[in-house]
Amino acid sequence: MSAEALPAPEHADVETASEDYARRFAGPVGAFFLEVQARDTLRLLEPWPRARVLDVGGGHGQLTGPLVDAGYDVTIVGSEPSCRRRIDSWLKAGRARFTAAHLLALPYSSRSFDVVLCYRLLPHVARWRELIAELARVAGRAVVVDYPTRRSVNVFASAFFGVKKGVEGNTRPFAVFRDEDVRAAFAEQGMRTSARRPQFLLPMALHRAVGKAWLSGAVEAGARLSGLARLFGSPVLLRLERDA
Repeated sequence: MSAEALPAPEHADVETASEDYARRFAGPVGAFFLEVQARDTLRLLEPWPRARVLDVGGGHGQLTGPLVDAGYDVTIVGSEPSCRRRIDSWLKAGRARFTAAHLLALPYSSRSFDVVLCYRLLPHVARWRELIAELARVAGRAVVVDYPTRRSVNVFASAFFGVKKGVEGNTRPFAVFRDEDVRAAFAEQGMRTSARRPQFLLPMALHRAVGKAWLSGAVEAGARLSGLARLFGSPVLLRLERDA
């Protein structure tokens, strides 16, 4: 695709990959969030052990360690070279690869990877349907994305954004999705939902405000056992597989 034909780039991942963003997950409560995310992600990837995984956006490197330790062949793509800073130790050790590229025109041929991950990005990208199309294009078997769902207290996110910002300090506005809209966008690309795993019943900002990791763990474990997290939890990890 020529430079003139490329869509305007998206750079929402630059903030997500920053040290400032990573500090939101410092301390016991942040570690609890990351532990839940990594555990659920590895479970969703179990059908494809040692698969070639593309992490689009890469976040602040929160999944790089768990993925490479589990034996996956990991490539991270970010919109700018600065997005590699927090994963540099894995890159220098040869345990992962990084490419700076246009996120809406990924420099890979179709179905280049077994599984494509994309976390902390969908809610901050204006042209999220175009992003979904690229994720699906380069995925041979499955895509896993996360997003805040309207089937949760996130439906009130805009009304309580000021309170959330007071707790988290460096938060930013984000889109909240209907599950049906995300599934429909992937269905247009020939991919169907095969697993849906909501993360937390209570808002992450509330867990941070309380600041008790043991309490957060107990509350969320109860929410999972009762089925409330499955019904109303957010953000959602959604796994989509290519139609046979």
